[in-house]
Amino acid sequence: MNKFIAIVGSNSNKSTNRELLQYMKKHFQEQAEIELVEITGLSIFKKSIDKYVPQVARDIAERIENSDGVIIATPEYDHSIPAVLSSALAWLSYGIHPFVDKPVMITGASYGSLGSSRAQAQLRQILDSPELKARIMPSSEFLLGHSLEAFDENDNLKDEQIIQQLDGLFKDFLQFVDISKQLNNANTVNKQKAEEFSWDKD
Repeated sequence: MNKFIAIVGSNSNKSTNRELLQYMKKHFQEQAEIELVEITGLSIFKKSIDKYVPQVARDIAERIENSDGVIIATPEYDHSIPAVLSSALAWLSYGIHPFVDKPVMITGASYGSLGSSRAQAQLRQILDSPELKARIMPSSEFLLGHSLEAFDENDNLKDEQIIQQLDGLFKDFLQFVDISKQLNNANTVNKQKAEEFSWDKD
């Protein structure tokens, strides 16, 4: 069974993105093991002369390295991902590179009708950067709009059509992960290039 790391892209105590990932963990428990990871314990990213990386970031990186894939749930603030998620991804590409060629599924929930669509588009660009080099599942947006009303009293999604869409996308992700395991011929070179990328040239 595949093991996935699910990153909660928010530091809100009542995040519907966390609720979405908790639902996925329960709903897909027969298909994969999903471990939720919080980024609230990470400090805001800051470069240093000795390239210090907090132990919290190193621990998350190790979990990602040992996983078969990553699921990220992002809210949308001002048409972009939250600063806390951007900062976490910066730490996870600063001298450590757990995302290189790692299969990633992007999801997102928002209170409005768009379901974090612009934030997801931005997140794709960030994950595709030379420092991260993740392998993002194509054509796979899962946009949970009006998320405050999306779950019932048992924390299950209420809309059957939305559930069917998520089921289909998760099945695609499982196949994407299996295919990705066969596409690692350039992994060593990709990791080397990520490691050689210099933050001091910005």
